[in-house]
Amino acid sequence: MVDVRGLVHAMREDLDTVVDKDPSVRGRAEAALHPHITALWLHRVAHACYRRSHRIPARLVALLARFLTGIEIHPGARIGRRFFIDHGAAVVIGETTVIGDDVMLYHQVTLGSVGWWRDRAHPDRRRHPTVEDDVVIGTNASVLGAVTVGHGSRIGAHSVLTRSVPPRSRVSAAHAELAGLDDGDDVLITGERDDQGRTAVNGARRK
Repeated sequence: MVDVRGLVHAMREDLDTVVDKDPSVRGRAEAALHPHITALWLHRVAHACYRRSHRIPARLVALLARFLTGIEIHPGARIGRRFFIDHGAAVVIGETTVIGDDVMLYHQVTLGSVGWWRDRAHPDRRRHPTVEDDVVIGTNASVLGAVTVGHGSRIGAHSVLTRSVPPRSRVSAAHAELAGLDDGDDVLITGERDDQGRTAVNGARRK
């Protein structure tokens, strides 16, 4: 039997999480239109089907969520409370992923496996990451394999993580470096040029 009171409480908590973590959202009504909410609520339906071994319905619901939001969460993934995906586009969460409470992901994050060739060799092993409580994973970061991201950790944008990290770790990718200067106009060289053939910085000149 469905615990209606518990379900309503969980939905309110989901909406409040969006309001708390996205400054552009002003209230629960607006939060309900956030793609994260659509993906999360449909995942709960898919996960319930998955746990009852209704794999085809679970896949269909997950496919609907992906079509509507661009967020792909396998029905088998386990997700804790107050989870939030900011923006949401191109996020992928694999089947055996376990996500704790108060975890936040940015767009294009992958919580995936190392590769099918390893998965086929050990079909009974966990293939995807465990992300503990209060972890933030930045844009386009990839956490691959049966690794654990310790609680309170921060994984920087564009990082590729293939081994476990202890609690409160800080992981960052290589930062962009100054490649050189255009002596004529004293601007950063990025490989992009304007209509006159002069080098620009993402379309803007440095004063």
